[in-house]
Amino acid sequence: MKKYGLIGYPLGHSFSKNFFNEKFHSESIDAEYVNFEIPSIKELPGVLLENHDLAGLNVTIPYKEQVIPYLDELDSDAAAIGAVNVIKIIRPAKGKIKLVGYNSDIMGFTQSIEPLLEPQHKKALILGTGGASKAIYHGLKKLGMEARFVSRTPREGMFTYEDLTPAVMDEYKVIINCTPVGMYPRANEYPNIPYECLTPNHLLYDLLYNPDTTLFMKKGADKGAITKNGLEMLLLQAFGAWDIWNK
Repeated sequence: MKKYGLIGYPLGHSFSKNFFNEKFHSESIDAEYVNFEIPSIKELPGVLLENHDLAGLNVTIPYKEQVIPYLDELDSDAAAIGAVNVIKIIRPAKGKIKLVGYNSDIMGFTQSIEPLLEPQHKKALILGTGGASKAIYHGLKKLGMEARFVSRTPREGMFTYEDLTPAVMDEYKVIINCTPVGMYPRANEYPNIPYECLTPNHLLYDLLYNPDTTLFMKKGADKGAITKNGLEMLLLQAFGAWDIWNK
């Protein structure tokens, strides 16, 4: 039996375990998927040592960037992004195992948002600066869109939330939330953007999917904006992970 799993901390919110185990059951695949809730990335070598049948891993918060020094190779997307969410574990008959890092977030995101894009959607604001936001930035680039990060603290080449004037909001009509703000159980929170500047020409995309409709999305919809949560992206990146492990 092959084993796959997820590393991150904490993992209470993760959907991957149920998704993959249901897939294995329904398709009669002799495999199992387990969560490795490790409080430090330094525990990864121990996980690999103790699980000789481990063939692949997903990587989630906070290890998408921290895991890179432990890998032997990165594919071009993961290298460009500087973040990894899929690891393929290659076990040769002899010699040490090889860990190859990939990023399926970029594929999941572009396939999910592309059908919603309209001619006015030329520039995007990316809320947050973590590993997921970097994948979103490169995904937007592949779609031919200009993007700027929005950070809580001043950083070169980025907006702060205080910089989001009506003129900026009019120029950047796609807004993507890559922060955990608004995620269950703190679903009464939302990113601090000027929602009064939103219009039906805006598109708000939230990487969160629990709750289904975040306050970020609700406040956008109240102004007529198109909204979408991250569930489809999650499913598409999971399909992408399975393809990577089995190619």
